[in-house]
Order: sequence, then structure tokens, then C-alpha cells
Amino acid sequence: MSLPCHKRRRWRAVLAAAALVAAGAAHASPAESSAAASRTLRVCADPDNLPYSNQHGDGFENRIAEVLAAELHATLEYDWWPQRRGYVRRTLGANMCDVLIGVPADFERVATTRPYYRSGYVFVTRRGESAPAFDSAAIRSRRIGVQLVGNDMAATPAGHALTRAGATANVTGFTIFGDGPAAQRMIAAVDDGSIDAALLWGPQAGMFAARARHPLQTRIASAPPGTPEPFAFDVAVGVKRGNQALLAELDDALVRRRADIDRILADYQVPRLPLVSGGERP
Repeated sequence: MSLPCHKRRRWRAVLAAAALVAAGAAHASPAESSAAASRTLRVCADPDNLPYSNQHGDGFENRIAEVLAAELHATLEYDWWPQRRGYVRRTLGANMCDVLIGVPADFERVATTRPYYRSGYVFVTRRGESAPAFDSAAIRSRRIGVQLVGNDMAATPAGHALTRAGATANVTGFTIFGDGPAAQRMIAAVDDGSIDAALLWGPQAGMFAARARHPLQTRIASAPPGTPEPFAFDVAVGVKRGNQALLAELDDALVRRRADIDRILADYQVPRLPLVSGGERP
């Protein structure tokens, strides 16, 4: 039977994960092999949101999902949904899936595991060019790109900090709607000289900066004194509230596979900060 394109991609992801499980099951007992064959870990993800995820499994959250599914001896299955307003309600809240990879560790709408990394906002500039400081008068003359997020085009905490620094005349906003991810378009603008610096969420920056034609540099931005919005966040895995059994399994899996997850984050050039909680669940 011929399947629509998106369904074929979904089943390719299922079969690929099943192959990983089968490789581990070759050394398992018959009972363990049977359990692995019958269990599925359903993950909701955006089908076109690199560097996090896409339908081809190219994102770092795709790779983390593969690690967790293998550790739980489960077949990985994706349910794809664009990450827009109502995403949690329409995915985890509607029982489309069991897991959301990569949510703030204190996100109140889901139950969260222990955090597995912490990151912050970064400045991306061409190599050799200094990143602007929020308390410098020079920031008001630099051409800086910022992300505009949400359907109401609200600015990020870093964008608000620029506004308070008086750096508005030369700021360019990049919306989530456009040809490719906003982060990719921002890095391309730095690369071709359209802007002097991009100020964006760190995990989105590293992969695209590494692929630029010109050498770029990434520096974690420090929030100016008195900034009410946080500039850095712990990131965890989210499950539906009340699913304590899965939450405990994922917590254990994150501990056991910490080195593998760290390697994935390093592969994607994800800038990281020390975990505030020491890696414990909030």
C-alpha cells in the first residue's frame, strides 16, 4: 500500500529505531526481546525545525530521542506537528505522544525530567569582530538581528534587553515565518554582512554558524544588571502530568546516557552553561 509522503517518513523513523532496538536485543533474553519489540516511545516533534528536529531525523533532539528510546528498549515513533501556538495542548495534551524532547526544566504545563543541559542567549559575529556589550554606547550603532517569536511577534528576553539599552534604530527582527528557520536566516545575514551581529537562543545558533561560508564566532551574552527576564534556562524532557513511571525511567536513562547526550550537543555546537540545579529535577 502506498503511503503519503509524511507517513512514509514517519515509518522510516520507526523502522530505523526498531533496527537499533533489534541490535541490542540480539544479546538480550527472550523475555527482554519480547518487551523491546512490543514497546513504543512516541515523541512529538516539529517536522521542519532544525537544528532541533526534522522528518529526516537530522536534528539534535532527533538524536537524543533515539538514545532515550534505545535505553528504554523501545521503538521510536514520531508524531509530527509544527511548533506553533497551542503546540503542547495539541500534542501531549491530546495524547498524540508520550514525550516532548527539549522543554524548559520549570515548564509548568508538563512534568519534566532532570535537566540535561543549560544554555543561554548568544551573540554571533564574524571572527575577529567583537560582540557588542549592552552597557556600551556602541551597541546603538551596531546592526543587530533578533528573533521575534510567537504569533504576536513578541521579542525575546534578549530583544527586550536591547530595547532597554536604546539599541532599536539598527535592529532587524526575524520572524519564525519565512524561508527556513529564523536562526538560519539570521546567521546567513551575519555571514553575508547584512548585519553585524545576531542575538539569538544559543542552541539554535551553533550548527548554522559552523556551516557559514566565513568563520563566525559565538559568545554567550550576559544579561545586563537589572534585567527581569532570564537569559539562560535548564532544558529537560517533558511528559504528560501524572505519568510518573515514564518520568522516572527517563530520569534514569538521562543519567546512564549522559555522555552520549553530551556528545550529541557538542556535535551540534550547542553552547552550554553549568546546570544550576546540578542536574537534579526542579
